[in-house]
Amino acid sequence: MPGQQLHSEGLVLSRRPPTDRFQQLAVLTPEQGVLTCLRRLTTRPAGPAVALDLFDEADFFFESSNQGRTWFIREVRLLGRHADIGQSYDTLRLACGFAATLARNPGSEEGRARVYDLARRTFAAFNGARRSDLVYLKGLYSFARDEGYPVKQDWWQNLPPPERGPAADMLSRPVSEQTAGADAVARLTRRLEDYLRAYTEILLE
Repeated sequence: MPGQQLHSEGLVLSRRPPTDRFQQLAVLTPEQGVLTCLRRLTTRPAGPAVALDLFDEADFFFESSNQGRTWFIREVRLLGRHADIGQSYDTLRLACGFAATLARNPGSEEGRARVYDLARRTFAAFNGARRSDLVYLKGLYSFARDEGYPVKQDWWQNLPPPERGPAADMLSRPVSEQTAGADAVARLTRRLEDYLRAYTEILLE
């Protein structure tokens, strides 16, 4: 009996080291959310037709024989790659942290397309980013806001008054226009992460 079929664009959020003949990936899709996927490793000398990397966007054809708990990647066509993320250790670390947060928090069904769009924009911003710390902060804040948490009304309003103005600038202005110091960004990011751990159901890496 043929398995369940699915065709969707997706973003690679994580890859586990290959075991036996398969590699496991977490793929974010705009309609199904995060899918646990297995890709068969070919034994041809040339290797797989498309070697998927972290943060790749691709067109996937999936098949599942267990009601969608695990999906096998039947075909894949690469749409975009963010190769510059790996050129900086700090950028790679923060991009992986953001991807891991998305992978651990499937979110609501009605918000999946919004999360996918946020992921696309954030990985594009990480790609060659001059200030990856700001990209991470803005991405995490936007994810929490889009999941319905009152980060503006609660978290931002309860920051120490001298920090509210700089925080608003960091979160609203384009990264290319910002001059915030690394220490200030790190301090605000810690405050946001502490808030999310204490007052939301978002699981951070």
